[in-house]
Amino acid sequence: MSEPAATPPDGVPSLKDIEIAQAAIQGARAAVEDVILGQSAVVEQALTALLAGGHGLLVGVPGLAKTRLVHALGVVLGLDDRRVQFTPDLMPADILGSEVLEEGADGRRRFRFLPGPVFCQLLMADEINRASPRTQSALLQAMQEGRVSVAGQAHPLPHPFHVLATQNPIEQEGTYPLPEAQLDRFLLMIRVDYPDRAAERDMLIATTGPAPPQPRPCLAAGELARAQALVRRLPVGEQVVEAILTLVRAGRPGDSPLEAVNRDLAWGPGPRASQALMLAVRARALLAGRLAPSVDDVRALAGPVLRHRMALDYAARAEGASLEAVIDQLTDLIA
Repeated sequence: MSEPAATPPDGVPSLKDIEIAQAAIQGARAAVEDVILGQSAVVEQALTALLAGGHGLLVGVPGLAKTRLVHALGVVLGLDDRRVQFTPDLMPADILGSEVLEEGADGRRRFRFLPGPVFCQLLMADEINRASPRTQSALLQAMQEGRVSVAGQAHPLPHPFHVLATQNPIEQEGTYPLPEAQLDRFLLMIRVDYPDRAAERDMLIATTGPAPPQPRPCLAAGELARAQALVRRLPVGEQVVEAILTLVRAGRPGDSPLEAVNRDLAWGPGPRASQALMLAVRARALLAGRLAPSVDDVRALAGPVLRHRMALDYAARAEGASLEAVIDQLTDLIA
């Protein structure tokens, strides 16, 4: 007997719709991996975030192709992509846009809104933690609401709209750590690690030749929007729903069956973590060519979903405790 679905049966998409979307998305993934060598897990998680309709935070040292990845995703998915280098002197108007006073042909003066670089479909916020809290909070509204407010007027952003931000984990001098409220707006925190030897060899040869690989368009923005709508209609079994609830609720200190959580964590993940996992496991299943997510998807995405939604307290950090080790213990609860 098949497992009962936790989603309404009338919302389940047809098999044909799923197969069409899977073929398009898998083709897009292959096109990105032709350009971004040795980072298959990173490509998968970035595509998962976009398919789920969310934003991603890429954390890694310089030189690991984070900028190239975002540009490749923009080209392959048919999105209008832009890049903003965040610096301490960057002002909100430099991102959102501003109003200018113009004089028309009739001699009358009026304000005209000049949109900033945030008016795109895929924004790369490079080294986002170098901007001031004021500028970071200006981007927060755009990420959460899909619009910006300038001079009391609301301006809707293009659809779809996604932010892929980068952060350098080793150079913190002169930076402004992202507040918890903004970190929570990122669906996934994606760790970008060094490639293995074989992948780095392929990269070395491919990128230093006369014609380095270039991304090729595979999807249109409308196709991505349809795939995102389909993700929300994929059925999710009760076992997966229970695994998500067990994982997230066990990560809250004071309520957890794990001693490490109750002892070492300052705070744990809220309900938005459950929502993020629910969307992300559906997107990962579609990306993998499956009709519904499994508990394995929950395990695979536990780290990217939880690591920026929970934090060790001061004593645990002083003793050298590891947040990743706590997440591993949480994942073992649903093994």
